[in-house]
Amino acid sequence: MLPASDDPERFTPGSRLCTQDGRELVVVSCSRYRDRGLIVRFDGVVDRDAAEELRGSIITIPDEARRNLDAGEFWTDDLVGLEAVSPAGEVLGVVASVELGSAQDRVIVITPDGREIQVPFVDEIVGDPEDGRLEIRDPGGLFE
Repeated sequence: MLPASDDPERFTPGSRLCTQDGRELVVVSCSRYRDRGLIVRFDGVVDRDAAEELRGSIITIPDEARRNLDAGEFWTDDLVGLEAVSPAGEVLGVVASVELGSAQDRVIVITPDGREIQVPFVDEIVGDPEDGRLEIRDPGGLFE
């Protein structure tokens, strides 16, 4: 598991987490795996087959356990489903996901004609979400 958490205590024994399909997981133990991630054992995940079912899952904390956000902060999963628009209000598509990268995160936008555009998630290009929309300032070439 590669953690993308701002809180290393997320994986202490007894912590409750959930998968994107709503399954609740309770941490039994957690240890570092080399310099690449964590080995986390969950209650009820008793063999390799059960663990393999979780491969590739996005595991989060329950919404009610999230911290209060400061002004200008948002949860990346709250962007999914927002309408992506240009500064002029032109609809560019819909936000399908936010992909976390080792060098740079990306907002994945599906255009009205079905193309997938990977937008660098940087302040110069992606604005704050507002009124169900996410403004994207195309530096040139992304949506052409």
